[in-house]
Amino acid sequence: MKNVSLLKRMAVYLAVVGICLPQMALAAGTSKRAIADVQLHKNGVLLGQVVTAQNAPVPNEPVLLRNGKAELAKTQTDRNGYFAFKGLDSGVYQVVAANGQGTYRAWTPGTAPPSGNQGVLIVAQKNAVRGQCAPACSFKNLMSNPLVIAGIVAAAIAIPIAVHNSRGPASP
Repeated sequence: MKNVSLLKRMAVYLAVVGICLPQMALAAGTSKRAIADVQLHKNGVLLGQVVTAQNAPVPNEPVLLRNGKAELAKTQTDRNGYFAFKGLDSGVYQVVAANGQGTYRAWTPGTAPPSGNQGVLIVAQKNAVRGQCAPACSFKNLMSNPLVIAGIVAAAIAIPIAVHNSRGPASP
């Protein structure tokens, strides 16, 4: 009888963990940003372009250069969407423009890794809706999470055992 009670409690705990853990893991992983390598040009010049999702240049758009929360410089795109920041040292910078942004690791000329880009590309997202997805999309994302699958498997094993053991001893 003591073992049955223990199994019931374990089944409930596993079910609760299986339900709660995936949401916590998904929430914890949303703040990661990819950092792209980019090579600075002569005299520490960082070149870039702001374009729309249709690859059209965005003219006269303000562009900010940040290092952490500190704003280092501000410029504006030309008629072809290009911009430049001069006098930069190697380091990590955030470039923000037209509701689009990117984080870049800038390298002095000749020191960038082979995968390093020659410039920055910011895609303007004027009508961006962040953090929302259709119900089918969210279900697909939920079911692709290994923690959700593990929770389902744990519940599928623990619940029948708990139900079977709660019925008591079989009659003769």
